[in-house]
Amino acid sequence: MDVDVAGKKVHAATGGVAYDPSKPTLIFIHGAGMDHTVWALQTRYFAYNGWSVLAVDLPGHGKSDGPPLPTITAMADWIWQLVAAVGSEKAALVGHSMGALTALQAAAQAPDKTLKLALVGASAAMPVNDDLLNATRDNPDMANAMIVSWAFGGRSQIGGTRAPGMWMTGSGLQLLARANDGVLHSDFNACNAFQDGLDAAAKATCPALVLSGAEDVMTPVRAAKPLAEALPNSQMTVIADCGHMLMIEQPDQTLDALKSFL
Repeated sequence: MDVDVAGKKVHAATGGVAYDPSKPTLIFIHGAGMDHTVWALQTRYFAYNGWSVLAVDLPGHGKSDGPPLPTITAMADWIWQLVAAVGSEKAALVGHSMGALTALQAAAQAPDKTLKLALVGASAAMPVNDDLLNATRDNPDMANAMIVSWAFGGRSQIGGTRAPGMWMTGSGLQLLARANDGVLHSDFNACNAFQDGLDAAAKATCPALVLSGAEDVMTPVRAAKPLAEALPNSQMTVIADCGHMLMIEQPDQTLDALKSFL
């Protein structure tokens, strides 16, 4: 579906069921340089099981009008503008990577509006390697290759899927390659600059889940634990044989964790 937010077109996938504001709203927020399609294997379940689902394309991403928002705080503000635009007052938030920082900040800004908070592939801070940050501006193809090499766990680098012929790293490269010019650099700048994760966590009083991949080298388990500890009402789950792209690498286990939590 498309919705107007502050005069700009925003696209969101609804999991195959028309959005209904009388049901609780569940918002899925993608990571840097990505779009709503990363959640395709999770959203449909919730859309058919009591939730009104919005897997959003953030501004400047996917099918949503730009430009991209320059800070995590601006993205968090935008989430609540979206909630108001669809006629809802509260929402549960599920975010991945940059989307997790966005969901965390949104929950801190409006704890009374946040039903639940699930942070996937998350840590309180996400500093970006200088070479990678520069490459997102100067050599996007090289940056995409670097990101994919780090984002997927070892199992996914050599196959590891039950769907014959599926190439996870190749799909990851294609996903990043279709981002608009400058979007990835803007997103990584936003992640690199965000330093308020632990403070935000202390203000996010709703039930929270921190979901980590055991082989994640971008937001490793050791970095996710302080975030889980800072959240007042949290639990942490670690998925084995999985890197940073949990919802793609281990979709069933990710869905099971989200189902149990939500």
